[in-house]
Amino acid sequence: MNFKSLLLVPFVIFLSCNQKIDTPPQVALEIDQEVLTYITVLGIAQDAGYPQINRPSGFNAVNNGTRRREQVAALGLIDKEATKKYLFDATPDMPQQLFNMEHNHLKSNTIIDGIFLTHAHIGHYVGLMYLGREAMGSHNIPVYAMPRMQEFLKNNGPWSQLVNLENIAIQPIQADSTLTLTPAIQVTPFVVPHRDEYSETVGYYIQGPSKSALFIPDINKWNIWERNIVEEVKAVDYAFLDATFFADGEIPRPMSEIPHPFIEETAALFENEDASIKSKIVFIHFNNSNPAMDPTDPSRKKLEVQGFKFAQEGDLFSL
Repeated sequence: MNFKSLLLVPFVIFLSCNQKIDTPPQVALEIDQEVLTYITVLGIAQDAGYPQINRPSGFNAVNNGTRRREQVAALGLIDKEATKKYLFDATPDMPQQLFNMEHNHLKSNTIIDGIFLTHAHIGHYVGLMYLGREAMGSHNIPVYAMPRMQEFLKNNGPWSQLVNLENIAIQPIQADSTLTLTPAIQVTPFVVPHRDEYSETVGYYIQGPSKSALFIPDINKWNIWERNIVEEVKAVDYAFLDATFFADGEIPRPMSEIPHPFIEETAALFENEDASIKSKIVFIHFNNSNPAMDPTDPSRKKLEVQGFKFAQEGDLFSL
């Protein structure tokens, strides 16, 4: 598949898999190249998806066509030269997301070459159930997991059955230890503070042939992380960041019970940075209550004017 690309200053590429790259008007550089290694957005919603259970307004909006259904946040990582494809988080929408990867991106002899888990909250690992006896009955799908996540899967049903029946093959990973997946791709997990009831929580650093990305779909607050998120964003080309909530008071229960950095808080941290830095941020993992999930929302448009980006299913980012 040949792509004729017009690249923006932050080098974010948005394209459909069956079309030439759609390019915004501000063009910095034009090149001809075949994009072989890239990230694709497979879903953007928080763990419970959109519409969400017990939220009739969301179902009505989808049914009457004023809103679209959104799949749970996940990324696909494609290396066409190596004929490999990887999934970041096993969501409840994993069957559709794996089909999308094969149908739209890379058809190969394996449904997936590896699944990287961030933590044991429902939107991030329960898709593994579809690999089991009741569904696909897969054989030794590599699942990359941190130590506590490994123990959770091995010692708790029904996940332990996936291990015992060799539907999955757990691949141990360690924080800040880099894995080379293909000659073009390296992945490094790093620990972030979150509600770690059953496992630790990690984000991922993804290094491609010429560009790099962060994936942090869940974190409690930036100011309790040992790293500086502004400096971390500056060091990469793309940063897919937790955008669960837009602002305090968004849901009718104490938000301290489910801490996340509000989009407003993240934007404020980057207030004095150039648009070239802000444009590296791609917000993802939106709760159903978050107005910014809607592309027409004024609060979202205000941030887009400043340079911030909001993930949409189907977006591609070259590496």
